[in-house]
Amino acid sequence: MSETSWLDDSFHVFDTTLRDGAQREGINLTVADKLAIARHLDDFGVGFIEGGWPGANPRDTEFFARAKDEIDFRNARLVAFGATRRAGAKAAEDPQVKALLESGAEVITLVAKSHDRHVELALRTTLEENLEMVRDTVAHLSAQGRRVFVDCEHFFDGYRANPEYAKSVVRAAAEAGADVVVLCDTNGGMLPAQVQAVVATVLADTGARLGIHAQDDTGCAVANTLAAVDAGATHVQCTANGYGERVGNANLFPVVAALELKYGKQVLPEGRLREMTRISHAIAEVVNLTPSTHQPYVGLSAFAHKAGLHASAIKVDPDLYQHIDPERVGNTMRMLVSDMAGRASIELKGKELGIDLGGDRELVGRVVERVKERELKGYTYEAADASFELLLRAEVQGSPLKYFDVESWRAIVEDRPDGSHANEATVKLWAKGERIVATAEGNGPVNALDRALRVALEKIYPQLGSLELVDYKVRILEGRHGTSSTTRVLISTSDGKGEWSTVGVADNVIAASWQALEDAYTYGLLRAAVDPAA
Repeated sequence: MSETSWLDDSFHVFDTTLRDGAQREGINLTVADKLAIARHLDDFGVGFIEGGWPGANPRDTEFFARAKDEIDFRNARLVAFGATRRAGAKAAEDPQVKALLESGAEVITLVAKSHDRHVELALRTTLEENLEMVRDTVAHLSAQGRRVFVDCEHFFDGYRANPEYAKSVVRAAAEAGADVVVLCDTNGGMLPAQVQAVVATVLADTGARLGIHAQDDTGCAVANTLAAVDAGATHVQCTANGYGERVGNANLFPVVAALELKYGKQVLPEGRLREMTRISHAIAEVVNLTPSTHQPYVGLSAFAHKAGLHASAIKVDPDLYQHIDPERVGNTMRMLVSDMAGRASIELKGKELGIDLGGDRELVGRVVERVKERELKGYTYEAADASFELLLRAEVQGSPLKYFDVESWRAIVEDRPDGSHANEATVKLWAKGERIVATAEGNGPVNALDRALRVALEKIYPQLGSLELVDYKVRILEGRHGTSSTTRVLISTSDGKGEWSTVGVADNVIAASWQALEDAYTYGLLRAAVDPAA
């Protein structure tokens, strides 16, 4: 990256997904994962990416070595994380300090103790020696041409216990050459008003440039980060999707969105905010965690509207029930269709699907009643857009969309004496005037039905060759219990270009699954632009 960044140095967005975020339970990043995430973060436009602790962790050491050769950073500077030198030693001779320099990172973050009890109990040294450890390490790294940030661990708890000592750590770091001193709510127990008051006081008393690192144990990490900015902090540390130890860290995406859209502060390169939803989901894929559907700004449900009252207002002006235009963060508005839907919901959903209802009040009324009638039986269309589109098209056209007519189907499960099972399905149907009988085996009755239906149809509709069942959910509905309960099945299908969901409801799981499979194949052919009359 060139010496001159796209922004001036007045405000920092600092991402620590690769270090602090990786401490989340269930996340285990390979070096390849870390490189992929670093590319996404640089593409998003954060100013600093903390890559890990070289020297303390072989994986992190390898990451820094490979990042230098494999990533051409366009926006971000790579940051190495480490600790101040050991008590009684010299920074120039400390092996872990040497490892920080050998990483090649031009920026180094040092963690330092700022809580007096932690100094005495964890470091087992004196308060004055801890200050000297900070001064010596910062001065040494600065003398080697590195830019130094200092994370004051447990700062807010330490400030509560001994405010003068906590501030003395800030002063020691700043006077030794640290560019930013970061106040860390390591236990995540602070509230916004408390953070704002402490940051304002420390800023006034020390004159140091301050940053904020907030954990989310009270659910206030984003609010605490913004409160610190209100008090004068000009450096925010966050993680993608709020990943981190325990319940996580301040979430990078709502923090950045708030700074750009609510504060009017440009903290990303021009146009990059529109990539936020894509970046969030891409990083979730790398760490192998399902994206949170209800995450602010970037969640699938962030701009989803279900209530009929909302839909009526949105039809007039979307801003009436949305705090921003979702396109500004790369997301989209979605209308959910359910038994709460009114006419406006159906009209907007039709428009979203590219079906012009033409202001036909009678037609819209029929669709509303049809949805409510079916949802009373257990169907759910807010989670099955493909099944809803087929229902809507059937009402518009006066008859269901048909690529094939099913004569019958059956599934057999055979329990063998050796404890193994055999699952076989037979499907009889008509397609393009031809009667087809197909049989297939599977690793379960639903899989056998899926394969039999595919065998039956693929010769006539080769477009189905790309279809793959990617998710399958079963729910026993309330009202009836035991083996006679009504069952709802949701199936997600992919053609390699996109996914869609379909729903089936019946007295048994196999029949419900068959309904959802029929819809999935029908919708797949619709997506492939196959003419049912051809």
